[in-house]
Amino acid sequence: TSSHTRVGILNNPSSKIKESNTAIARGILTAFLTQNNSNLKSFLSKLSKEETAKSLASGTKITKFIVPGMDGNTFEKKYNTLGLDLIKTHQMFCQEVLKLLPGQMAIMSNGR
Repeated sequence: TSSHTRVGILNNPSSKIKESNTAIARGILTAFLTQNNSNLKSFLSKLSKEETAKSLASGTKITKFIVPGMDGNTFEKKYNTLGLDLIKTHQMFCQEVLKLLPGQMAIMSNGR
């Protein structure tokens, strides 16, 4: 509701981290790193749909979901080189620092 709101994402997967089961998480992280706010919002809305998850699970490339205005080349290069270490770091932080169980969700506000 405010243009001054900041949003961040921490991944806390419940299963073993592999490229095949992290397409959406890597897509979200890549979009945060490479896109401006208006394109980011549109892209995240598209990624959050159930049919998108099913399509990605069946082998569709994430670049099919790029929205108009996104820098597709920058997104694709970063997505292909992001790797899984960042998601593993998120998982460790969630479980070791925040004391969340694997897969458990939480909302943090002002670092709390």
